[in-house]
Amino acid sequence: MPTGKRPHVVIVGAGFGGLSAAKALKNTNVDVTIIDRTNHHLFQPLLYQVATAALSPGDVAQPIRSILRHVNNIHVVMDNVRSIDLAGRMVICDDGTYGYDHLILAPGARHSYFGHDDWENHAPGLKDLSDALLIRERLLATFEEAESVVGTSMASTLLTFVVVGAGPTGVELAGAIAEIGARTMLPDFPRLRRGDVRVVLIEGGPRVLPTFDPVSSERALESLQRLGVEVLLDTIVTDVTEDGVMIGDIPIASRNVIWAAGNTASPLLKLLGTETDRQGRVVVDETCAIPGHGDVYVIGDAGHFTNADGMVLPGVAQVALQQGDYVAARILGKGKAAHAFKYRDPGSMATIGRAKAVAEIGKRKLSGLVAWAMWAVIHIAFLIGFRNRVKVIVEWLWYYISFQPGARLIVQHDSAHKTRMWLDRQMKMNREEEVVHD
Repeated sequence: MPTGKRPHVVIVGAGFGGLSAAKALKNTNVDVTIIDRTNHHLFQPLLYQVATAALSPGDVAQPIRSILRHVNNIHVVMDNVRSIDLAGRMVICDDGTYGYDHLILAPGARHSYFGHDDWENHAPGLKDLSDALLIRERLLATFEEAESVVGTSMASTLLTFVVVGAGPTGVELAGAIAEIGARTMLPDFPRLRRGDVRVVLIEGGPRVLPTFDPVSSERALESLQRLGVEVLLDTIVTDVTEDGVMIGDIPIASRNVIWAAGNTASPLLKLLGTETDRQGRVVVDETCAIPGHGDVYVIGDAGHFTNADGMVLPGVAQVALQQGDYVAARILGKGKAAHAFKYRDPGSMATIGRAKAVAEIGKRKLSGLVAWAMWAVIHIAFLIGFRNRVKVIVEWLWYYISFQPGARLIVQHDSAHKTRMWLDRQMKMNREEEVVHD
């Protein structure tokens, strides 16, 4: 708990940026309060593997209190931040108010539907564990219900998976669903055939992985197509309903639409009354601070930070990690933070299935098994907790050998119930059409 005798640092958000800052401030001459809506830190780069039943939630998340156990100067609070009073230097939560000397805002981002928020009911995004579990339940329930209507148009709709957005998350999801659908699920459902499963990846731009080099994008496209993914480029989704998506006046019937097309910053940031960009990110100066509020830092994908070369930093984990460490150093008055923040780009990676990936490290562009092995090693290294690392390695090795991921359990029947209700409506409509034709 804050002592009142030392500077008090409040951190909002325990993602990569917030946790990085907290670790850099541990056992120092400041008091730290870290506030998050959940009780866990989430390793988001592997969240898609929870959504596709390859990993369990506990493999990619760990309680914040466990991570910061035995750190005497850090107080962990699970609460929802309602507003921030910059003039009064107060963070107002549902269950309390916290004064601060320094404030680090790292609340993360959510998926953006570009003004069509009602689409979220039919096309969930992938930002937290609840999103991943919803997608997993839908995916697994789909195969269960499809087997009962095999050979009908309803089975085709159920087994068509549409992923909107071909950035790293969309590419990884589409590749994983195609692979798991063909190699894992079909052997368990003998009445279904490989041709029954359709995976469609839709991208509004001219290539997949648009932030990567065109060479890497092309290699990723080839890997996706070899897995059987239909990739639609320069294609805009104009509507999403419970029956699928519309591309102009062309429908794609699907009960499994996943949104990976864009992000928007936390709505909390709009309450600050400071300058934001089109994505809702707070515009910060060269020290990651809000102009005019030098003790309030906004980091990770909540901040709009422009590099010396005029490029806006992307909302990726490495940016958040480095900014968290940097702002902690500034608060402590360390020499390395006396100058403007400078991002060191370690490279970019995206996996496209079992032993398939692309990687860009400096000027080197890798693909295939070598890139996938590098991706796996780096992600294991950044996982928090020895137990998590061992469990993920074991799960990956088992899946590599057997094509049998170990998290294919339906534990909440809401998705299965909704799928059954949809099937009942379709059957009723079909019967009514038959009566009319007779």
